[in-house]
Amino acid sequence: MCLIALAWQHHPDYPLVVVANRDEFFERPAAPAGWWPETPGLLAGRDLRGGGTWLGVGRNGRFAALTNYRDPARLRNDARSRGDLVVRSVMSASAATTLSEQILAERSAYNPFNLLICDGDALVAIESVTGRSQRLAPGIHTLSNQLLDTPWPKAIAARRGLGEALHGMPDIDRLIEVLRSDRPAADADLPATGVPLAWERMLSSCFIRAPGYGTRCTTVVLRSSSGQVHFVEARWQQAGQPDGRTDLRFTIA
Repeated sequence: MCLIALAWQHHPDYPLVVVANRDEFFERPAAPAGWWPETPGLLAGRDLRGGGTWLGVGRNGRFAALTNYRDPARLRNDARSRGDLVVRSVMSASAATTLSEQILAERSAYNPFNLLICDGDALVAIESVTGRSQRLAPGIHTLSNQLLDTPWPKAIAARRGLGEALHGMPDIDRLIEVLRSDRPAADADLPATGVPLAWERMLSSCFIRAPGYGTRCTTVVLRSSSGQVHFVEARWQQAGQPDGRTDLRFTIA
């Protein structure tokens, strides 16, 4: 993922509400979200090049999602696939706080990442660059390609939009619209992450359209207080037009 907004223990009926955009090159092959036959209990999309995923949920009630930390100078060709961390986090039987410490100890094997893990009782954010994990307080949080709750313009817009959309729960389409704005930030508000200025502009919007690259799917995850999970993945073409949708519900085992 490249932009995640979530409400944790903030809504009386939905202790976890997630809306997230995956931004990627369109030539990179991916499979739509679904249940993984070889990993029973895992619901996620699949990166067909790296083999992992960017966001997943489990019948066990766990949730995990990953963002890359944007800094081209830190990238290594020999690093492990970061998408494996999401699969591991969803399928693990360890508490999120325990697993986060294990993953932090291995973080040098991966290119820089941020990882969210929710085991139902705790929601933990891992930052490989700072070597820090933290248990999130109840409220609305955002994560993009920097650190947790970094006030990038699109993160601020996503936080505000999710806060407004919570009043209309459980309106899935309204939640998807939270991250559909393709309006770029003003140059004065752009971060400096090591990519050219033209790319900083294109990457500054919630919904990205760039040459060969952009927002490929928007995912909504709702976990209700009664133990129901609603998972929706809306996929997009390069022009931003709809390209299919997965809509699944299940009861936590």
